[in-house]
Amino acid sequence: MITPDEIGAKAARAYMPFLRAWLRGEPFAPLDIPVGAPPADFRALERVVTALLHGSKEQRGFGYTVELQTRATRAYGNQSLPVRIHVPTADDMLLLIGKTSEFNAFADDVALIRAALPELEAWLEANPQHVIEQHGAWPQLLRVCAYFRANPRPNMYIRELPIAVHTKFIEHHASILTRLLDALLPDTALNRKEKQFEQRYGLRYDAPLVRIRLLDDTLRARLGLPLLDVAARAEQLAALPCDGLRCVIVENKMVLLTLPQLPNGIAIFGSGFQVELLRDLPWLTTCPIWYWGDLDAQGFQILARLRALFPQVVSLMMDATTFEAFREFAVSGTHSRVVELPQLTPDEQALYANLVRANLRLEQERISYMYAVQHIYDNVAAYVAMT
Repeated sequence: MITPDEIGAKAARAYMPFLRAWLRGEPFAPLDIPVGAPPADFRALERVVTALLHGSKEQRGFGYTVELQTRATRAYGNQSLPVRIHVPTADDMLLLIGKTSEFNAFADDVALIRAALPELEAWLEANPQHVIEQHGAWPQLLRVCAYFRANPRPNMYIRELPIAVHTKFIEHHASILTRLLDALLPDTALNRKEKQFEQRYGLRYDAPLVRIRLLDDTLRARLGLPLLDVAARAEQLAALPCDGLRCVIVENKMVLLTLPQLPNGIAIFGSGFQVELLRDLPWLTTCPIWYWGDLDAQGFQILARLRALFPQVVSLMMDATTFEAFREFAVSGTHSRVVELPQLTPDEQALYANLVRANLRLEQERISYMYAVQHIYDNVAAYVAMT
């Protein structure tokens, strides 16, 4: 037989459907809750019935009512037993689950949203929990939404936006603002493929820098650069005439700084999974590319991502021979699971899987300098011979 706590839990599960029905203007549908089978033991039956009656509306002034019916039992004769639990009104349900104050605040916030942005009506019905979660912030949220509706893709930094909210408000509320703006704005006012708030809604942002190092001093004149080592936004580097240059991408900063001179060569600091920034360098599609990363799960995952962007990428020193030559320097890696990376060659996939299973990592800077230099020159020589 059901207990008062279980009645409360069932009523709590009806709360969100109740809010959605209320938003649609539907009257409250009273809750009828099954009582369940009575316990066989008379003492247990007596206890559970007493608890049900003690927690009922008749005793507390709100909540559920208990419908009793006299029934004949084989063991105990005629007994007055609960046959139905009934929550008759919305107020009863809200008091029973302790949500009266929350619902009143919810109703106030809904009125505010409807008055300011009636276009969000469908969003309201689908997301009552978000309305509740943001209680107290709705005046500011609505100001931000109204601004973006009137000024799509403003091309400003967040700090520059002329909205009467404090400087950090948008950053702290980016998640809920994304939900709201996605529902409010037309597709022409946002880029749904972008996950970052600024990029999604046409704001300026502090874009990460791509660092390149010229491995051939004569390239300064060709590229119009006064420096051999430059960090800039990808769209700025995209304008450089780097078509056809030999490109080595590495993950360790010291490795970047110590790469040997390479005719017609440049080096790029991959910076981990930020290699995807390189998709904004169109000239890389014309370059032979070598990637040298750590011998671990993440190194091969980065290689796979990079090769998905630039299929011509060749891995450097990411092979079983190199790993065995420097195995004594391997350490524990970051736990991962083996997945199929279709961009890897069969040999790369096999080594990747073995490293994941053994949870090993060989950092690229553990490979000796002379070994690395020789392999870089050998790979470039092989490329030149083929072309």
